[in-house]
Order: sequence, then structure tokens, then C-alpha cells
Amino acid sequence: MTNPSLLDLRLEPRTQLDLEFVYVGDPMCSWCWGFSHALEKLESRYGIPLRVVMGGLRTGSQAEPMDAKARQQLADYWQGVAQRTGQPFTTASLERDGWRYDTEPSSRAVVAMRELAPNETLRWVARLHRAFYVEGVDITDTSVFPGLLDGFDVDPDRFAQVLADDATLQRTRQDFAEAQRYGVAGFPTVLFRDGDELGIVTRGFVPWNQLEPALTDWLEKRYGDLTTGLFCDPETGLC
Repeated sequence: MTNPSLLDLRLEPRTQLDLEFVYVGDPMCSWCWGFSHALEKLESRYGIPLRVVMGGLRTGSQAEPMDAKARQQLADYWQGVAQRTGQPFTTASLERDGWRYDTEPSSRAVVAMRELAPNETLRWVARLHRAFYVEGVDITDTSVFPGLLDGFDVDPDRFAQVLADDATLQRTRQDFAEAQRYGVAGFPTVLFRDGDELGIVTRGFVPWNQLEPALTDWLEKRYGDLTTGLFCDPETGLC
């Protein structure tokens, strides 16, 4: 599939719509945490399904132990993200000796939630972001995930079982491969699918007050009379 911008999509008029947003991100991606509020609003603003795909920010050989220099560089980088996005950050996770920045376990936790409670997936991603970036929880440690499930209608024991299942690991790796097929090289990325056509909504962080008017205008122009149900009332949540 190609990845044109939305304005590049030249789609034939149709009477039925097969639309989907595809969010490609990572629970340990700082810019994804910065984009978290915009993503929540994206999901609630439009009557278009949003599918979450894990991109695999640092996995395998890339997940090396961080020395003091690498930890300081990352702390400085997070400070810049905080200033740009307004999101809070703590560097507590970076203060662990020999700590490996491995995003596979938390990505697998997202896939497990998607399996058990698909409608809770995006909220779970936000919970993992907050745990890592605000509370300093080490979400490379799979034992912490059941303790983060408060408020989610998921049995902790069942979650732990699905998380440890080899099939979940395989589905996580399939997510990583899917992101690569899309040509996604940075997170967050939001794609827009119409049938077999795929376009880019945003590649990287964009404030909601810039994203929403541009996307709404494009949808209105693109689909015209077919936009009934594509927009949700922020007061009632009805689409």
C-alpha cells in the first residue's frame, strides 16, 4: 500500500463507506504520550472506527541497556517533548541501573487488551503511558500490568494468562510487521483507510486544535452528503 496524504487520495464516489482510522504507536513513545489527548478526541469526534496497531519502537537488538549518557540524553529529550506538548514527565524509569528500554512487553500488553476488551484498547494505551511517564512504573516488567487494570472490566488473572500466551507474542510481532508494511517510520502516525486506499492523517505529533479543523474540512469536502454519522456531538457523544 502507498501512503499518500489525505489530500492525495483520489477515491471514486460511493454509496457505502468502509472507513477506518489506524493509529500506529507505542506505549513507551514520548511523542505518543504527548499526542494522547488528541487521540482521545479523535476517537470521540468522529464516527469512524479507530484501530490500534503497535509499531515496536525499541525491540529485539535495539532494546539495549542504557548507560548514564543515554539516560541523560533521553531525559533531555523528554523535557523537550513536555515543553512542546504540555504533558507531564518523570525520569524515574531512567534511574534504574542496567535498565533496558524494551517496548515489546508493553506492546504485548496492548495486544492482550485488544484481545480481551477491544473497546478499552485506546484507554489502556493511555494508562500505560501515564504509568511510565508520570508514575515512573517500569512497564518493561510484565508483572506490573495486572496492577494497572483498576477501572478496566478485565480479570487480572485472565489478562496475565493471555499476556503470557505465545499467540499474543506472535500477534504483537504481526503488528510490528504491519506497521512496517505501511512504511511507518515514526510515531505517532495516524492513517486513514477507505476501502483499499490508505492515506496519512498525521505523521508525528500535531496539536488537536490544528488537526481537527483540517481533518473535518477534508472529510466534509471528500464525502459531502455521505458525512451523516461521520461526526459526533461532543456534548452527547452521538454520531
